[in-house]
Amino acid sequence: MNIKAGFCGTVGNTPLIEIPSLSKLTGCRILGKAEFLNPGGSVKDRAALGIVLDAIASGRLKPGGTIIEGTAGNTGIGLTHVANALGYKTVIVIPNTQSQEKIDYLLAIGADVRPVPAVPYSNPENFNHVACRLAEELPNAVWANQFDNVANRIYHEQTTGPEIWQQTQGTIDAFVTAVGSGGTLAGVSRYLKSQRSSVHTVCVDPYGAAMYSWFKKGHLEDVVGGSITEGIGQMRVTANLENAPIDDAIRIPDAPVLEMVHYLAYHEGLFLGSSAALNVLGAVQMARKLGPGKTVVTILCDGAGRYLSRLFNEQWLNEKGLKPKARGLEFIESESSIASC
Repeated sequence: MNIKAGFCGTVGNTPLIEIPSLSKLTGCRILGKAEFLNPGGSVKDRAALGIVLDAIASGRLKPGGTIIEGTAGNTGIGLTHVANALGYKTVIVIPNTQSQEKIDYLLAIGADVRPVPAVPYSNPENFNHVACRLAEELPNAVWANQFDNVANRIYHEQTTGPEIWQQTQGTIDAFVTAVGSGGTLAGVSRYLKSQRSSVHTVCVDPYGAAMYSWFKKGHLEDVVGGSITEGIGQMRVTANLENAPIDDAIRIPDAPVLEMVHYLAYHEGLFLGSSAALNVLGAVQMARKLGPGKTVVTILCDGAGRYLSRLFNEQWLNEKGLKPKARGLEFIESESSIASC
């Protein structure tokens, strides 16, 4: 019998899905790791489980304790599910710019949710700093610290990377994903490079973030524009990203991302969030750069259900000037989708 041990036993071992129309378009195999099928609904279930297990093993998290985290939502959701399953509590500090759906989800599963104004990391009131202070103030509490806690990338190196290698039978040519905490990109890249150094590891960045500049030019100053994507778009080199073996970076604007969100839903049956759509566009661009016959893998981070009030809200899309217009894949042929490679 193949029976999983509760929520925690169900995290990981997600399928690898080919996206047929994009494979046909590029002449490569475009594969998405279906992380939206994790039990908490996102790739962040892995980081959450890895961080909590590490805190328990080290003795920092004691019975009946509280896990505190600053998060755009998905890590908080994963942490709260894990905490509920293992007998802990959570306090989640979240920027008030995130979708109401994620806040409602966190409340529904019992998290103590504390929205704060969205301010830069340099500001002491940034959600990460607020979470850190709370962990120091509350008794029997630990700060998950997903951005600088390398238990995050280690868990991806131990699970996500090996799964991708095994599922592609070692034929993977490139791995492409965006950066939030950096754990997925760094951990998977470290594992894949340990198996074959020629695997291309690539960061795909939205506008307004600094990782494209960091990986292409070695500095963080070349930041332009902004993005509506949630949970990704890092402005600093986190501990998870330090010394990560990343070969290249791609930067993509919002308009083709929204087109891809709707395209995947209506033409591929994949109801995914904007970070997943950004990743898929990055995979397409990398496939074109490598040429036909290659296998490119990306991360399908979460589902679109957490962003319904935005990504599929006609009024919101019109206000942002992002209402999709394409009937097929013609938006990929546009120069705007190629942006910076």
